[in-house]
Amino acid sequence: MRIDGDRLPTLETERLLLRWLDDRDVAALQEVFSHPDVLRYWGGDPAHDAAGARRLLAQIHDGYARCELFQWGIARRGDDRVVGTCTLTRFDSRNRRAEVGFALARQHWGHGYASEAMSSLIAFAFAELDLIRLEADADPRNDRSIAVLERLGFLREGLLRERWLVAGEAQDSVVFGLLRREWRVVAGAPFPRGSSRA
Repeated sequence: MRIDGDRLPTLETERLLLRWLDDRDVAALQEVFSHPDVLRYWGGDPAHDAAGARRLLAQIHDGYARCELFQWGIARRGDDRVVGTCTLTRFDSRNRRAEVGFALARQHWGHGYASEAMSSLIAFAFAELDLIRLEADADPRNDRSIAVLERLGFLREGLLRERWLVAGEAQDSVVFGLLRREWRVVAGAPFPRGSSRA
């Protein structure tokens, strides 16, 4: 999958901007990816300090340059403060599918930001990237993330036992899938503002 240009396009929702992450967001990335509640089921490297957050930002930019990772910052419209990230990764161009993920700073849980951001990301993936399937996985104990995925129309498709090692713990993974034809029915075919497709 390829997006023209040297950075991701900005996607807009009622309360949020999904935008390119840059140096001004290092502190926000550290805030998101250093909290133990966020890291509880997170398979990536933590960002416990500014150096770790800068490494994460460099990985995000490198992943985009290689067309392997599209990771947006989730920023509030009012102050442009990044409160989390959402991603498209593990692209399979031949079969037109990818995997989604998201993380929010602990203090911003419970405001509906994850669902709002992911709705826009999913619409972009189906409308602009012409994908026909999205996948996600979550630890079966991660009730909050599972609730977001199911609210968005993802269906449980299986359980992979001890799939991830997180902080030395073998964790199971519930696999979810969402098809474009299902999304258009569930969500009434919403697409990001400024999208060229309906």
